Amino acid sequence: MTSPAIDPTRPTQGIQNSLATGQLPRLINVWVVLGALLVSAGVITLIGGFNITGTLVLTGLLYLIAITVASALVENGRKAVDRLVRGLVTVAFLLALIPLVSTLWTVVSKGIGQLNWSFISQTGGSSFNAETLEVTQRVGAWQAIVGTLEITGIATLISVPIGILTAIYLVEYAQPTNLLRRVVTFLVDVMTGIPSIVAGLFAFALFTLIVGPKAFSGFSASVALCVLMIPIVVRSTEEMLRLVPMDLREASYALGVNRSLTIIKVVLRTAVSGIITGVMLAIARVIGETAPIFIAASFTDNFNANPFSGPMQTLPVLAYSGIKFPGQDIDASNDAAWGAALLLVLLVVVFNLIARIVAALFSPKSGR
Repeated sequence: MTSPAIDPTRPTQGIQNSLATGQLPRLINVWVVLGALLVSAGVITLIGGFNITGTLVLTGLLYLIAITVASALVENGRKAVDRLVRGLVTVAFLLALIPLVSTLWTVVSKGIGQLNWSFISQTGGSSFNAETLEVTQRVGAWQAIVGTLEITGIATLISVPIGILTAIYLVEYAQPTNLLRRVVTFLVDVMTGIPSIVAGLFAFALFTLIVGPKAFSGFSASVALCVLMIPIVVRSTEEMLRLVPMDLREASYALGVNRSLTIIKVVLRTAVSGIITGVMLAIARVIGETAPIFIAASFTDNFNANPFSGPMQTLPVLAYSGIKFPGQDIDASNDAAWGAALLLVLLVVVFNLIARIVAALFSPKSGR
């Protein structure tokens, strides 16, 4: 049965494209959000005064209801479900952003006024004026910056080789039925869930047995951070190595290259971008730790650059102690705490930028 021929002389003004019918306008989401926002603000204001949190929550609910009903009436049930699910995903994403944006805004707004060269370059403490007999509290974060970089750097130098070599053994050498492989995998899983304060107690107890009581040092804090870093490096590196195609390994073996050179030149070179990202995640995980460093390295206002002797100050501990144990000038201690928190955020951002640059430089370049 053949379809009827279309007469080119017949007017087509009354013919509608079936693919273009039953569709909501392109800006319908914007208009629905604005309408839901106005209605929510009015309802919340009438009930008990304007509240931004209640307004945003009610706006999200009204938007989901309105866009689903409108799509069901104009379009069809499948598109209505699609819009509902996309709306739920969008609302969940925005809800996840709220604490992040709120935290960043609080840290930046309260710490930006304290962030200056004097705060960064000088050591905190107190000074006594013999003429006026006044004790002035000096606000500075230099000792905390040095302590943070030294403790985190030592922990990274210890954890990264151990984690990467362990992952290479699990992926490239150990058989799935190997007993040692299963034991190492189990221990890594257990270490992943260890609370940070337990790592600090472990390091403090270990160095107390070796050195003696009150063995506070930056190296002790680095050992505590190693307990937290190693499982993250192992897991991230292991996943990246598994993503390297087996064809690359077989091609290298076919050319007569042994396994060790294949791992170094082919496998690690291919997965270097993901490995560096995993290392940066591990650093970001431990650089803001307070409990293990507070237990293992304590804190001090004096400048101490020797990680093997005496207490050391770090930025997270400075932020904690400035709020929890303020000096005679409470406002100055609180300002120093917010400044240290902002410096810590900026350090994490700088480390991530460096990791992106290094990964881009050393990652394999794709051909044409």
